[in-house]
Amino acid sequence: MIPSRWNELIAALPDPHLLQTFEWGQVKQRYGWQPLYLVWTGSGQPLAFSAQTDFLEKIDPGSVVAAALVQKKNVIRQGFAARLCILYCPKGPLLRWDDLALRTRVLDDLQSFARRQGAIFLKLDPDVVQGRGVPGSENDVPDALGQAVLADLGARGWRLSDEQIQFKNTVLLDVSATDDEMLARMKQKTRYNLRLAQKKGLTVRPGSRADWPMLHKMYAETSLRDGFVIRDRAYYETVWGLFSHCSTALIAEVQGEPVAAVYLFHFAGRAYYIYGMSREAHRDKMPNYLLQWQAMLWAREQGCRVYDLWGAPDEFNESDSMWGVFRFKEGLGGQVQRSMGAWDFAPNPLWYAFYTRLMPRLLNFMRSRGKARTRQQMSA
Repeated sequence: MIPSRWNELIAALPDPHLLQTFEWGQVKQRYGWQPLYLVWTGSGQPLAFSAQTDFLEKIDPGSVVAAALVQKKNVIRQGFAARLCILYCPKGPLLRWDDLALRTRVLDDLQSFARRQGAIFLKLDPDVVQGRGVPGSENDVPDALGQAVLADLGARGWRLSDEQIQFKNTVLLDVSATDDEMLARMKQKTRYNLRLAQKKGLTVRPGSRADWPMLHKMYAETSLRDGFVIRDRAYYETVWGLFSHCSTALIAEVQGEPVAAVYLFHFAGRAYYIYGMSREAHRDKMPNYLLQWQAMLWAREQGCRVYDLWGAPDEFNESDSMWGVFRFKEGLGGQVQRSMGAWDFAPNPLWYAFYTRLMPRLLNFMRSRGKARTRQQMSA
């Protein structure tokens, strides 16, 4: 099948990511984005791209040196500016960033591509590592290549985006280790809470499609408690359905009552913890510790070496809103990975300035409406 061909192609490239898969393009297509598939082959060959993946039949996978799923959305549909669009390449492009000639070629092509598409901007946020460990700690290891890539982008006129879609930083766990090794890496308090959860009568079971309404309701409860915005149930059921072959829900229960859950995905040797949800009831039984332990075991069973805990603070201090969540993740024994974040290339600076002034107001309005809608659904 052609969709699996795209996934096989990107899985062979450096740092393949779940958000570059065919399935993620299909998710976004159902919500107003057009997926565009870009492929670079051997030296001297022009960029090949299409809105469909059937063009891959003519491409030798062994000749592919870079690829990118780029999402396109038209922002004005009528009048003189009808071609204007925005482009976003989530966690891409995929290539060997240390190959200067290839990096130059890909960035040149992406900038030309953005101009031809009539883009207000092209946003990309690949996993180009800036460093590992908490900045300023004894484990802080800067990455010279990451700094070189940022200097390259800056010289080309790219700018660090005011709108960061994905987390710049995350925490990664090595799940190729044995149980004892993974437990030994945990902080003492984390191991204590895990043992407590195991003694408190908690059980963990895999979820099924029948659990989706309950999971969304629990996620809505979590969002209202913790102050973040979520989408309607149909969106998550779209994601869970399209990724059903490489995902699972794990649900923690007390005497058959669901009290917490995680939704996990895996692709190309990496597992991802993207959605987590919990209720106020039985929080003293530490269900999230047992869930994450079971998630680590599940990731290893899928053949993954890395478990991505999906997010860490931008600023590593207690004032960051993610500090408490980060301390929980850090306790599991993971390593901080700091990436470059989202950078924008704006072919038309005037349209870009207008868009970036307007968009924060629109997003704030949409978030307030989203929170109100969630409260209304929960009270119904």
